[in-house]
Amino acid sequence: MGTLPSFSLEGQVALVTASARGLGRAIALALAEAGASVALGLRDKSQDSGVIAEVQALGRPVLPLQMDMADLAQIRSAVAQAADHFGRLDILVNNAGIAPSNLALDVVESDFDRTLQINLKATFFACQEAGKIMQRQKGGRIINMSSQAGFVALPTESVYCMTKAGIAHLTKCLAIEWGQYNINVNAVAPTFIYTPGTQPVLSDPEFHAQTVSNIAALHRIGEPSEVTGAVVFLASPAASLITGHTMLIDGGWTAI
Repeated sequence: MGTLPSFSLEGQVALVTASARGLGRAIALALAEAGASVALGLRDKSQDSGVIAEVQALGRPVLPLQMDMADLAQIRSAVAQAADHFGRLDILVNNAGIAPSNLALDVVESDFDRTLQINLKATFFACQEAGKIMQRQKGGRIINMSSQAGFVALPTESVYCMTKAGIAHLTKCLAIEWGQYNINVNAVAPTFIYTPGTQPVLSDPEFHAQTVSNIAALHRIGEPSEVTGAVVFLASPAASLITGHTMLIDGGWTAI
């Protein structure tokens, strides 16, 4: 028997929230390429972003689900549908998140409430629903999307930073509670990644230059594949002894 652990997700079922585009799309495709069947949590199931066909092109079963993360009933329904359709749920990736930008003195209540609703409340209750299924199965993997913003202060992003720090700590709490059921709960915390969501700010030359400068070691913006590799690893048997951990993927931003 060899010493190389398995990174394969063959036979596993994964649900990825906010998977229509950006990192969510990239994560869903990476999980499928690693062998998983994929349930796609979509804010608007009627809007075809092409990700369904992309998963099918990889030869993996795919299930699109209506899953607006602002709607608790839809969260519960989507998790249940994924498990019912595939007969199990092995992996949950909580990718949904928003980041209204404003100075702390100018934050309005509606932006504050919605950021907590999507970034923290929805993540918690998606974990809760998946945790119930995984407890019955006696195993599973949950991977939450935190951010380097949960570890460093970003001007105009106080509420977003607060929620991402909360996700990192929630990850620890759930890992401790659910370890007895063989459920691993981890998080990944990326720096700025080239996606449609970051394109508006990264297209500003001054902002781009300052961001690259802040990425202290590697001095470059990340690519989606540099995040998806960590997600696949944490979902795989190779990471079976890792739980309660937030993996920073920040090019060295937090190393100084």
